[in-house]
Amino acid sequence: MNRMLQTKIGSLKLPNPVMTASGTFGYGKEYEDFVNIHRLGAIIVKGISLNPRPGNPPPRIVETACGMLNAIGLQNVGVARFLEEKLPYLRNMNCRVIVNILGDSVEEYCSIVERLSDKEGIHAIELNISCPNVKKGGVAFGTNSSTANELVSRVRKKTTLPLIVKLSPNVTDVTEMARAVEDGGADAVSLINTLTGMAVDIYKKAPVLANIVGGLSGPAIKPVALRMVWQVADAVAIPVIGIGGICKWQDAVEFILAGACAIQVGTANFVNPKTCDEIINGIEEYLASNNYGSIREIIGLAKKE
Repeated sequence: MNRMLQTKIGSLKLPNPVMTASGTFGYGKEYEDFVNIHRLGAIIVKGISLNPRPGNPPPRIVETACGMLNAIGLQNVGVARFLEEKLPYLRNMNCRVIVNILGDSVEEYCSIVERLSDKEGIHAIELNISCPNVKKGGVAFGTNSSTANELVSRVRKKTTLPLIVKLSPNVTDVTEMARAVEDGGADAVSLINTLTGMAVDIYKKAPVLANIVGGLSGPAIKPVALRMVWQVADAVAIPVIGIGGICKWQDAVEFILAGACAIQVGTANFVNPKTCDEIINGIEEYLASNNYGSIREIIGLAKKE
């Protein structure tokens, strides 16, 4: 383990700052033939709900300029099957495991957290707060600061694990959301989630996605993500994790210089499954060639120049 790459998210120590983004790496096993899983900073698994979800009908993925739209619909095996079928494999991988969770109500989030918190091999929880809150008339947790604060406060009481909150970019002021979840007890924030978008088939004269709208990810959203990470790093005292269009080590370094203590790689995993390994190597070489002894020396450094 290279000590210069070590970073922290609350009480969670990571061997390096490179993690896989939820929904882009399955439950880990899907990539074992392509990636040295033991070397990853952490795996963030596909979002887990209280009960299994079939997801949206196809078509639910479409390629766009410099990115992709997805409307998977949070398809997953549910918490019971995750614990029984997926977690045993991850325990043997000698890798930090962060479980991304989602729910339609505060009660669902709390129930999932209670079932995960005492399980060996789970190192942190990431709250996806972009899901519809059906008990509040469909308002998303991730776009209402008071609702987000309440959710995080309630979940915080259910676990001692590090709690990361994944923020939506589809808001007027992302710093307001970041401060709300920090006040609620979050140990860190990760951002950004996908931007809402759509595509139209000009020959069928209809939306391409069966769901009509989907989440835009990939290189196209990097400038937006970088700007939001910069803003949030100034707005909160807790660690910030950067996500959005990170495809190479230079992208990762940009996010770290902007204030991120760690990053997540998402869409790039589909294009090149070895992206995370390459980014880890690149960051290490960048630090060495610039005579830095630790990654901590460059976190937010662009703000100080």
